[in-house]
Amino acid sequence: MLRVLRSSFFLLMALIVIFYGLPAVADCKIGIMQSRRGDAQKFKPLMDYLNDKGFRNSLIAAPNYPNAARMFANGEIDAMFSGSAIAAILIAKGLTRPVVRPVSSDGQSTYWAVVIAAKGAPPFTGSVNYFSDKRLIFTPLASAGEIFYYSLPGRVDRDSVTVMKAASHSAALDSLNRGMADVAIIKNRVWDKDRFQFSTLEKVGEDHGENPDNTLLVSVKMDKWTLDQLTNILLGVHNDQSELAKQVRASLEIQGFIRTTEKDFKHSFLLLKRAGMNSAFDFTLP
Repeated sequence: MLRVLRSSFFLLMALIVIFYGLPAVADCKIGIMQSRRGDAQKFKPLMDYLNDKGFRNSLIAAPNYPNAARMFANGEIDAMFSGSAIAAILIAKGLTRPVVRPVSSDGQSTYWAVVIAAKGAPPFTGSVNYFSDKRLIFTPLASAGEIFYYSLPGRVDRDSVTVMKAASHSAALDSLNRGMADVAIIKNRVWDKDRFQFSTLEKVGEDHGENPDNTLLVSVKMDKWTLDQLTNILLGVHNDQSELAKQVRASLEIQGFIRTTEKDFKHSFLLLKRAGMNSAFDFTLP
C-alpha cells in the first residue's frame, strides 16, 4: 500500500512539473502591413501553421508604416512583419530584434528603391535635383520611399517638389499611372510584379543598396523560450512537407524563412543616417 502511495505521489509531482513547470505561450499578437487588399489573408495559413505547432497567435493588420510603428511602441503587438526602415528604427530604439525574413519563390529576400516615371522621361540622376518642379509620390517612412528621397544628395529647394504620400507602394504606382503624380519612388519587388499592368510607365533609376524584405521583428521583452520556439517553427517551414507548410509557402509565395540579424540592415541604417531620421521618427534635416 505504501509503495502504491509513493508511486502516486511521484506521478502527481511529475504531472505538476509537466503542466506547470514549462513556460506557457501566451497569445502572440503579430502585426502585418496590409499594403494591398487581401495581404493579411495571405498570412492566415502561417498563423494556422503556428497554432498547429502549439504557438498561439493572432494576426493584426496595420494600415500604414506610422501606425505600425506606434502599435509596436505602445505594446499593442508583440511581433511584426516589417519594412526595413521601420524595422531599423525600432531596432535602434531598443524595442525590437529581427528574427527571420522570407525568401521569395524566386530566391529573393531583399529589396531596394526604384524610381518610376512615364516612358520617355529623363533618366534619374541620383540627386534630389531630379525631382525639382515635379509631383513626387512615395510611401512614408519607407526605405524604398520617403527615406530614400531624403537620403539623396543635392541642394534643390525641396519646396519646389510637390510631395504626396501614399498608403502603400502599390497605391503610389497606381496614382502615378492615373496622372496624379509625375514620378514615384517605390519598392522594386512591387514594380517587378506589377509593371506589366502599366505599359505607359518605366523604371528610370534605382538605389544600389539592398534592404531586408518583410523581416519579422519581435519585442525585446519576449522571453527566450518563446523566441526560440517561434524562430525554430518558422525556420522549419522550408523543409516541412506537411499540407499546412505547403499552404504557407503557396500563400506567401515563398520558399521558407532565413535568419535575420541587425547586420542585414547595414544599408537601411545608412539610408536613415543620410536622411536625418532620428529614433523619434522625425527628420532632422537642415
